[in-house]
Amino acid sequence: MGPTTREPELVARLQGLGTTVFSEMTDLAIAHDAVNLGQGFPDENPPPAVLAAAVTAMEQGHNQYAPGPGVASLRAAVADHQRRFHALDYDPDDEITITFGATEAMSAAVQSLCEAGDEVVVLEPAYDAYRAVIALAGGVQRRVPVRGGDLRPDLDRLAAVVGPRTRLVIVNSPHNPTGLVYDAAELDEIARLCVEHDLIAVTDEVYEHLVYEGEHQPLAGRPGMRDRTVTISSAAKTFSCTGWKVGWACAPPPLTRALRIVKQYATFSGATPFQHAVAVGLAQDDDAYRRQLELLRGRRDRLCDGLEGLGLGVQRPQGTYFAVADVAPVGHDDAEDFCRWAPGAIGVAAVPVTAFVDDPAPVRSLVRFAFCKPDAVIDAGLERLAALTEHR
Repeated sequence: MGPTTREPELVARLQGLGTTVFSEMTDLAIAHDAVNLGQGFPDENPPPAVLAAAVTAMEQGHNQYAPGPGVASLRAAVADHQRRFHALDYDPDDEITITFGATEAMSAAVQSLCEAGDEVVVLEPAYDAYRAVIALAGGVQRRVPVRGGDLRPDLDRLAAVVGPRTRLVIVNSPHNPTGLVYDAAELDEIARLCVEHDLIAVTDEVYEHLVYEGEHQPLAGRPGMRDRTVTISSAAKTFSCTGWKVGWACAPPPLTRALRIVKQYATFSGATPFQHAVAVGLAQDDDAYRRQLELLRGRRDRLCDGLEGLGLGVQRPQGTYFAVADVAPVGHDDAEDFCRWAPGAIGVAAVPVTAFVDDPAPVRSLVRFAFCKPDAVIDAGLERLAALTEHR
């Protein structure tokens, strides 16, 4: 967001990264006591059974280093989960690695599989960590510009960007920030390009259980993709435990071995009691997953109905816990200016979609709002946002 300051002690490939937009908006929310509808963290605890499992694990002495690849019970639970929900079979010993959140899985995958100078394709809008992990690996980022209007992936532009230096493609579905869920035709085309050009796909699927319209389909399940995909997910969004930082990567043995080499020298292992708790969470019955989904569906509709009632143009999300809204109809043509102004002026924090793209023009007035909050917090945010229409 805005101009970046050159840090003289920072290596050239990392210049311009700076503080994440999510931290910036949260800092503004704290400074102005604003309702934080920006950073995507729930205001509530994990489900009682999962929380109790963490306490039990601590009391039982699971407080030291976990095995480097992860606690065995969690790797087995991830394997069961992939088979149960996606009909994908992974060996928990050789194909599943537990990581310090999904971001570490993404970083370890890119750093282990990308040579300096290799190109990594990213579809915009793109989560800001992708840019950072590619830079850390010495890779060359090739971004596919966002398509205006419905913000769906521009597959013609994707095909045009892939070239002889392309090594990886990063795919995020369900998608942050748009809330889109890639459909079968989109996934088939991405898979076709990967197979045709011998690319490795690294997929960010952390919102896999938060799908309200359509269904989540892992890219690894498409023809030819099982052995060329690193599938990444985490417990954070599914179980409302963003602070536990428990993620995982599922990949064929050659890719897993490479990823584990980087991972062991980054964090080695951690979050041991939480790994035990997430194993319990993943084994919950379908009703537990359904209750969380319906809770968030209601909050999605509460926020979107409220924003629409205030005159904002809303793209109701198919998945995730973010809704994108156009603030131009209420007199704000620049999302970055709006998001810096709103915490102090009306007491609401949000995130501009321009933070997820290189060229801001197609998304200039689009703002991402998070609805992973209690009803009272959503209502308070909407009440404050009403000032936008009152003062037009």
